[in-house]
Amino acid sequence: MQISFLLNGETVTAETRPTATLLDWLRESRGLTGTKEGCNEGDCGACTVIVTDAGGPRALNACILFMGQLPGRAVRTVEGISGPDGTLHPVQRAMIDAHGSQCGFCTPGFVASMACAHLQGATDHDDRLAGNLCRCTGYAPIVRAARAAESAPVPDWMHDVAPMSLAVPGEAPDVSGDTAPSHAGVAADWGHRDPVAGTGASGAGDPGQGADAYRPRTLDAFATWYVENPEATLVAGATDVGLWVTKGLRDLGTVAFLNDIAEMTQVDVSESGIRVGAGVTVAALRTAVAERYPSLAELLRRFGSQQVREAATIGGNIANGSPIGDAAPALIALGARLHLRRGADRREIALEDFFVDYGNQDRGPGEFVEAVTIPRSTGRLECHKISKRFDQDISALCGCVHFEMDGDVVSDIRIAFGGMAGTPRRAPAAEAAFRGRRLDEGLAEAKAALAQDFTPLSDMRASAGYRLDAARGVLERVCDTGTGPRHVLEVQA
Repeated sequence: MQISFLLNGETVTAETRPTATLLDWLRESRGLTGTKEGCNEGDCGACTVIVTDAGGPRALNACILFMGQLPGRAVRTVEGISGPDGTLHPVQRAMIDAHGSQCGFCTPGFVASMACAHLQGATDHDDRLAGNLCRCTGYAPIVRAARAAESAPVPDWMHDVAPMSLAVPGEAPDVSGDTAPSHAGVAADWGHRDPVAGTGASGAGDPGQGADAYRPRTLDAFATWYVENPEATLVAGATDVGLWVTKGLRDLGTVAFLNDIAEMTQVDVSESGIRVGAGVTVAALRTAVAERYPSLAELLRRFGSQQVREAATIGGNIANGSPIGDAAPALIALGARLHLRRGADRREIALEDFFVDYGNQDRGPGEFVEAVTIPRSTGRLECHKISKRFDQDISALCGCVHFEMDGDVVSDIRIAFGGMAGTPRRAPAAEAAFRGRRLDEGLAEAKAALAQDFTPLSDMRASAGYRLDAARGVLERVCDTGTGPRHVLEVQA
């Protein structure tokens, strides 16, 4: 497949597999070895690059970014962060002055993340750099360097404009459903997490070798194509599917890259609620809900790293059906409705009804998640993520409570947990213990009722007993906060 995009300010056309990673292509085909491979799963940040599209610049992990996601984008690697004449970028100069590098392996990724934040005018450095790991310098001098460069002007060469109109030779036509090509015999994402994508012989030796790519530009074209190709692998952010290739060595077969469908990236706010397209990134969703649901915004801040949040989509987080996906408990607590589509047919269900059992969701062949709607509410939402690390960690459990008060009495309440069962689920017995009573009056009964609502399992992240105790602690925290803070970032003696 021929893929055209801007690379460090120059137009390039790559002849490559659509499911080859940008990291591999940069190092093997272009000799741009400044971008490093560390974890190869989007955790360490050594592979960070800056990708600019219609939404602006983003720091992304090149190790799980497929080449098929890049047509019409602009990519800037660490080699392109200094000027054409070798002039250092302000963050590079600051890293030298602050002694922010020792062995240097992680430094290109840090510089790319810092340069992207500098370009965006972002100064939340601890958040921006949480996805870049350093094991010798430590983080203090690196953060000092980021702060020192804040006021420096953005160099002219950093202002990339995504050339979305770049022709992509050989790209599948997608003007309408009638022109979409038909393929068959591959596997599904965005609905079922467990089915294995293309475990043929090519998967072991050359992941993605046989992939055939389709790049829809409109929602209608994609919906028509997917009915004809219900086993296709759908890729939006690739923060999950990317690991199928880099770690699972799978051949994905036919792939549909969805990041050009503008309709799926819209957030519509109305009197009735917030409708969020399935292609909206976690970072964009955080911005959209921050004012109305600050506790949800804080929960979203703890999704992976900045690089992951800028790529991962809300549709992917919901539709892979993980029992420890953090978005689902919050959305279930808010009474969210899920919009599903198959061809021209659409249906709407309560999000909680989508999760049937572990690895099984209410989604038919050729049906996909189109959007999720969060109804407008006058109540209050509290979200609590329990994990061993604050940043970039998978939850042992995630508890979310939305409640409405009539004076000091609970008029309605929805309690949802992830990590307590094979699917994200509500706690109906605990809810009943609170309704019609003050929060403190219903607490003891609600804590006891959690044992009726859930029978958690023990695994590498937590024991069953710990999960049950932690869930009870979430209810205590909700009651203790009363009208105080909506989230707790640090507990001090």
